[in-house]
Amino acid sequence: MSDDKRACVIGAGFGGLALAIRLQTAGVATTLIEARDGPGGRVAHTQRDSLVFDSGPMAIVRPDLFRELWEIGRREMDGDVELLPVEPICRFNWPDGTHFDFSADGTALRREIARFDPADIAGFDALSAHGDAIGHECGAFFADRVPGLLYALREAPALARHRAWLPLHDTVSRFIRHPGLRAALTVHALLVGGNPLTTRLIAPPLLEAASGWWPRGGINRLAAAMARQFERLGGEIRLHDPVTSIQTIGTRASEVVALSGWRGHFDVIASNADIVHTYRDLLRGSPRGPQMARRLARKRFSPALFVVHFGIDGSWPGIPHHMVLFGPRYESLLGDIFDRGVLPADLLIFLNHPSVTDSSLAPEGRSVFQAVVPVAHLGKLAVDWEQIGPMLEQRVLNEIERRLIPDLADRTISRSHDGPRDFALDFNAHFGSAFSVEPVPTQSGWLAPRDRDDVIGNLYFVGAAVQPGGGLAGIVEGAKVTAARMLEELAR
Repeated sequence: MSDDKRACVIGAGFGGLALAIRLQTAGVATTLIEARDGPGGRVAHTQRDSLVFDSGPMAIVRPDLFRELWEIGRREMDGDVELLPVEPICRFNWPDGTHFDFSADGTALRREIARFDPADIAGFDALSAHGDAIGHECGAFFADRVPGLLYALREAPALARHRAWLPLHDTVSRFIRHPGLRAALTVHALLVGGNPLTTRLIAPPLLEAASGWWPRGGINRLAAAMARQFERLGGEIRLHDPVTSIQTIGTRASEVVALSGWRGHFDVIASNADIVHTYRDLLRGSPRGPQMARRLARKRFSPALFVVHFGIDGSWPGIPHHMVLFGPRYESLLGDIFDRGVLPADLLIFLNHPSVTDSSLAPEGRSVFQAVVPVAHLGKLAVDWEQIGPMLEQRVLNEIERRLIPDLADRTISRSHDGPRDFALDFNAHFGSAFSVEPVPTQSGWLAPRDRDDVIGNLYFVGAAVQPGGGLAGIVEGAKVTAARMLEELAR
């Protein structure tokens, strides 16, 4: 790549970081500009009372995708990041005290399945084989790289043979009999913005997690290490300087302007910011911006998240790194979140306990937790979150106290929460959505928003809104595809 090619990546979330590293490694002078005072986007950390609270996901399930970002620059990730194994990958718990551990140990996993229904051991093996087969034979159909309708028609026999049109929950139910196991194998679709009852993921997200890993110090330390790797390669990072506009000349994006008054001219521009915010606000001076913002606003958006961080006295080795606390309902609760837009009386809680894996997050004798509750986004649930937030925080803590930590209230030394309104204000997230466009069939695969604008030919996108969608692995994998497209354009 010639030295005079310049690229700008807006937003230092994991998609923006991964994209910037790849562009810089290829010889493109890349500037990464971020509104906040550190890299990581929505993944950040705070420290209170000697406790470190990480706002990232439970763990990393595809460390190979991250290692590649160092290998292409001829370095080793292990020099910057220490990965700690998470085992079990997840524990599922029901109100009656029943629990199920999803383990990377195949023998232990089958023993757990047998406790629920011995017949489901064979069903689980068949489900895993089904996921492999449909990914191998039909995977391209679900990607945004399908070269047209003719290709899609050629895929039709394989799609029909594997019943690839079925929603995730229906697919799992073909192979798994026990309703609890069905819920356990589908619920993590919520953490990529999908409704297990409607989204058509190729394989259950949990089956893709053959192992789980935690960066020592938190997911935020992985973001910081990626930023260091980018700068070592010669890239420029501008922090704490929100982009205010993307200037265009005709059908080309030409300039990025920031709040500080900084402006830069670039050959290609990519946005890791919220896609509606990018079109509606950053491209407001271009006819394409308002047009696409109106079109995107008509789409379905994924739910929001309500997140409670709390630290307590005491060590709790019996509570694993990651749990899902199911309530008395599953399918009807999903309807409340995705369709009816109500705040139900019962809760579904993703509970993270990272200090059980990583002692650097809390002093000896103390523990940190993160409780994540999916809730309807602001477009469906228009409540006063300043009033509702403290009440919902207490409900979440009361449920955890009732089921896991009997004297939680007396042990709590620090607590805080973030809700949909915070996501909307702090990250310009449309409706406060945690994962942008919902991956329903009409908005997934080659029907999802493109990673390259159809009119402004040198404007690209990376992140949860574009394929392959939400989740760290999907976002980082998508950045690889987007980087290849941008480099192809720059090489012309």
